[in-house]
Amino acid sequence: MKLSKLMLGLSLAVGVLATASAQVTMRNSISVAQNSHQGEAIDTLSKEVEKRTNGRIKIQNFYSAALGSERESIESVQLGTQELTTTSTGPVPNFVPETRILDVPFLFRDKAHARAVLDGPIGQELLATFEAKGMKALAWGENGVRHMTNSKRAVNVPDDLKGLKMRTMENSVHVAAYKSLGIVTTPMAFSEVFTALQQGTVDGQENPLSVIMASNFDQVQKHLTLTGHVYSPAVILMNKGTFDKLSAADKKIFLDSAKEAVKVNRARVDKDDANGVAELRKKGMTIIENVDKSKFVATMGPAMAEFEKQFGKANLDRIRNYK
Repeated sequence: MKLSKLMLGLSLAVGVLATASAQVTMRNSISVAQNSHQGEAIDTLSKEVEKRTNGRIKIQNFYSAALGSERESIESVQLGTQELTTTSTGPVPNFVPETRILDVPFLFRDKAHARAVLDGPIGQELLATFEAKGMKALAWGENGVRHMTNSKRAVNVPDDLKGLKMRTMENSVHVAAYKSLGIVTTPMAFSEVFTALQQGTVDGQENPLSVIMASNFDQVQKHLTLTGHVYSPAVILMNKGTFDKLSAADKKIFLDSAKEAVKVNRARVDKDDANGVAELRKKGMTIIENVDKSKFVATMGPAMAEFEKQFGKANLDRIRNYK
């Protein structure tokens, strides 16, 4: 009797241990605040994964660069010291050079065009290139269409940008493009930008309305011009080894959950784009909405010619003409 009780106790203990060990906690991070387009993406991803695995897999989310800058988080995912990160594509070409083509200015007609490209064959081909670098790219999300802000003067035409010291992403395509506009480029991690603007280390920066709002840049920037010069994707990344160890069913759960996260992420960008100008005006920013983009394209002519050499006109046209 005692023996059978002991055996029962042991088997229950083993069962509890097995259940405990079957529970997995992963980490995901973003460099912007939780109340943002990227925050909504990672909160949705964790909720969906937990629901679909009945709580077997939990994802702990970290916001506002709590685990490091975007570049550091990508490195951590590549090395496997962090399971997931959701990042703008700013620093991504340093790891996956094939993605650099997406950063060419005025490449996409609008957000709908960009989303169609990323969700279609071109985007899927690019997602596959992450695997050779130790990462599984689960889905393309969205950062939004980038606009320029500064603390010095209103920018109506490209000449108004000359001599402005502006923070750029750590991205060679952006740096080359903005230099051609006469901007003094200062590449830096996003986590350092607010302080750099506050202290006057740089005069301005460029980001989508979602990021400008989530980061309270209105507190340190007076002027906003809706240049819409670059469409900025985001990407949900997972360590390849971690993904590969999942069962086929769990792999599908992560991929499907990432799709849900992207839907919510894009909806928030649309909402911020619809409300952003009025909200930022209310907060005291001077905003120039109607910009002659053709003047910016023309001023960037030498940089654009260089991009055609680098990426091949046919490759750029494949994206430009995608329907």
